[in-house]
Amino acid sequence: MSVMETKTEHASLRPRSGSVRQSRQKSGVLSWTARDIERRLLFPGGRYTKVSSVLTGILGLVSTLLFYGVLQLSSLEQTKLREVFVERGPTQYLTTFLFFWCLAILTLKVMKLRLQRRALQLRVVPKDVGFVLSPANAAELLQHVHELVDDPRHFLVLNRLVIAISNLRNLGRVGDVDDILRSQAIQDEAGIETSYAILQGFVWAIPVLGFIGTVLGLSDAIGQFGGVLGATDDVSQISSSLKDVTAGLATAFDTTLVALAAALIVQLAITVVRKDEEEFLDAAMEFGIKNIVARLRLTDEGMGSEQ
Repeated sequence: MSVMETKTEHASLRPRSGSVRQSRQKSGVLSWTARDIERRLLFPGGRYTKVSSVLTGILGLVSTLLFYGVLQLSSLEQTKLREVFVERGPTQYLTTFLFFWCLAILTLKVMKLRLQRRALQLRVVPKDVGFVLSPANAAELLQHVHELVDDPRHFLVLNRLVIAISNLRNLGRVGDVDDILRSQAIQDEAGIETSYAILQGFVWAIPVLGFIGTVLGLSDAIGQFGGVLGATDDVSQISSSLKDVTAGLATAFDTTLVALAAALIVQLAITVVRKDEEEFLDAAMEFGIKNIVARLRLTDEGMGSEQ
């Protein structure tokens, strides 16, 4: 199929003129600026599925305050739940804050991943199986991609395609385009992997806070027990004073329980979200091969033969 036939048959790749083209380019079919959750919350949007530590920290703090506000309700004042979270020392507050911070990060990542997945539904090349991508019509395809969204750089899959298509004139083999896509895929995977660094740090820190609470509780219990034995020899008084000792033991065990439960929940949530992101990366690679590599034909202008 010649380039002229492609232009005639596939009007979706032809340049649009006048106000229609300007309006299409301004609004876009898929707008990252309008749909990205961080931009909607008036924060700079992170690249692809990366999220702002500041924004998620604020959301985690607000969630923590709301949680403790609910625990302060009169109907919950004497409950075991309130006792565990309010009366077990300072580590419980830090553990709860880190837990909600992790949930905020994962929630925003899921929302940003959902937006990235929408780019996979865009039609970048015509349906016609006879359409062939070449350096001659690469500029038209690039313009079409830019008209589909407000900025392709903000969408992982479209950014890969733009990089590959922009380099068509400098490549001699179809395999070179495939190499570019795979190289970009490696960079994207590394970038997404680093977005989990703070989460892994919190998963490590939460149990440590629980163990610190355990040490503090045991230290308090042992100190109380030593004071009881040194103060009197009366068995009845010792039994009465042991209540203070058991309070320290309760702190020791409850802090560990809460921390381990929080770390388990966060780790399971990370596993689910990471799996979704890995599936998205696989789909993005398949999208690039299907829409670019499989449709590509490079020719040697000097020889006039296909490579």
